[in-house]
Amino acid sequence: MSTPSTPYARSGLPIWGVGLIIVGATAVAYHNSFGVPFIFDDDLSIRDNPTIRSLATAWVPPGQSGLTVSGRPLLNFTLALNYAVGGTAVWGYHLVNLLIHVAAGCTLFGIVRRTMEANRFTPSLAEARRGSENPPCNRDATWLALAVALLWTLHPLQTQAVTYIVQRAESLVSLMYLLTLWCFIRSIEPGAPKRWAVLAWVACLLGMAAKEVMVTAPVMVALYDRVFVAGSWTEVWRRRWRFHLALAATWLLLVWLVMTTGGRGGTAGFGGAMSPWGYALTQVGAVVRYLQLALWPQPLVFDYGKDLVPGWSAVWWQTLLLLPLLVASGWAAWRGRASGYLGVFFFAVLAPSSSFVPVVTQTMSEHRVYLALAAVVSLVVVALHAWLGRRSFLVLGALAVGLTTATVRRNHDYRTELAIWEDTVVKRPQNIRALSALAEIYQKAGRLDEARVLLEEAARVAPESVEVRNNLGNAWMKLGRWPEAIACFEAAHRLKPEEPDVLSNLGNALLQTGQVVEAIAHFELALRHKPDFPEPRYNLANTLAQLGRLAEAEPHYARYVQLKPDDPDARSNYGDVLLELGRGPQALAQFEAAIRLKPDRAELHNNLGVALARLGRAREAVPHFETALRLQPDFTGARQNLAQAQQALVR
Repeated sequence: MSTPSTPYARSGLPIWGVGLIIVGATAVAYHNSFGVPFIFDDDLSIRDNPTIRSLATAWVPPGQSGLTVSGRPLLNFTLALNYAVGGTAVWGYHLVNLLIHVAAGCTLFGIVRRTMEANRFTPSLAEARRGSENPPCNRDATWLALAVALLWTLHPLQTQAVTYIVQRAESLVSLMYLLTLWCFIRSIEPGAPKRWAVLAWVACLLGMAAKEVMVTAPVMVALYDRVFVAGSWTEVWRRRWRFHLALAATWLLLVWLVMTTGGRGGTAGFGGAMSPWGYALTQVGAVVRYLQLALWPQPLVFDYGKDLVPGWSAVWWQTLLLLPLLVASGWAAWRGRASGYLGVFFFAVLAPSSSFVPVVTQTMSEHRVYLALAAVVSLVVVALHAWLGRRSFLVLGALAVGLTTATVRRNHDYRTELAIWEDTVVKRPQNIRALSALAEIYQKAGRLDEARVLLEEAARVAPESVEVRNNLGNAWMKLGRWPEAIACFEAAHRLKPEEPDVLSNLGNALLQTGQVVEAIAHFELALRHKPDFPEPRYNLANTLAQLGRLAEAEPHYARYVQLKPDDPDARSNYGDVLLELGRGPQALAQFEAAIRLKPDRAELHNNLGVALARLGRAREAVPHFETALRLQPDFTGARQNLAQAQQALVR
């Protein structure tokens, strides 16, 4: 192994200049991403994630919920840091995502440059046979490494891992993966201090706490040692067996994290409805799609859904393309070829999510190819340089400009949640999750008929989907079409009789049509399957209270306010029931709690005033009636109550 004594002299480009170029170009490509709102899983992993509210709990993310942060404490901790600094202001999260992406790009530059400058990388078999001491690829190492880093960081295929906030999981683990490899390379240079080996181990351990993709990092470091440094597995073991065993030991942390999440809350692993064979066949098509997007990144899709291919006949040509690539990569790596290492790297990085182990949340996703793209870009850059020599830099520069423009345009698609889902539905009109998500956005915007049309299309595409039938029922309810809503919920109930959400919604629809007894039965059945489900608990309590069955309603209210302590209406209703049951002090406590939650609600002040007056405390009731009138001057009931309370004081 040889290492140039003056590694920067050939290019005339200082390393700090490289860093400025990477930072500046990436900032231009992502300048319009800082206002992108929380999208899809962002809400569950950030807005609704209580563990990031404190740095003390950040290292213990929600365990078996199947969230993006589950079993990934490093990811959760970085989100907690964001929350500690800026709460839920999105620009801070985007800034950190961009910094992680830039750091990964700079690390990739360092790996490629040092590999080339140490004469570990030959651009062609012809030069390898000639035994070239300093091939052109290595003489231009800094410029070529910069080209790899720029094309990788500017590629629009990377937007999902950078612009979609919660997919920081992918960019973060990729940074740790690259740092592990880079620190290893630094550790084997002549005279290198031992701290580089330690830092490689630390980066590997942190990566295991970021995402499961890191599982292949110890293998790829060992393969790098074999292909580029030691020359044989015997030498790898003889020189650095302790180091490689230490890296492999970091798997223990990953195993523990995976076990504690119960297969990521049932969203990954065996035993589910998705078959390993069907998933594996689907991944054949997915990997070929990733390669196509790496070379021509159009069209990019935010969500590909959960569909599986029907059989081998659907991916026969992709199989015939992929198998030779896989075999050739393994053979070339076995022979110590750099191209083989890059090929194996591509497949190894994708293996945790694109093999036969089902990931049921999504069968294909562009963020998964984030790190694997580095192998494709490296091969393209080196091949162009071997073909065109230094003229290749003109082509590479033009590619960088084109990719930057494409990334800016792709980030524009993320400008609102509505825009990204509309873009997804246009590109994947059969994706029922995209149809459902867009329908939900339309419902929130009051575009109820448009939402219904989308959900009817989703039901046509997937007639056996309980979720779609349930969502369509909700759409009919919002339109006030109760018979249609009941029909949808009953269809969903037949498909999955024990689904609590369907039972609860069916109970609501039945209640609206006067079928009170049937509604109560469905609420109770929903609670039997899911005792801590707040909505049917509250609806059951209100229904029982309206029927005058106050003693039966009371425990349901009590449990609901435990589950949802920040609901002022529930506390007020609970107070009414307690007051009728003769439990005055407890009733007052609920009314007061409701006012603390919503001090500007006139109705709540009036309710507390009524309770105080009924308990013979008219003097205390008067200020609350006055407050209710100040907040709502036309509140007739509060005005009458105030007059009665004042008369009581006179008497």
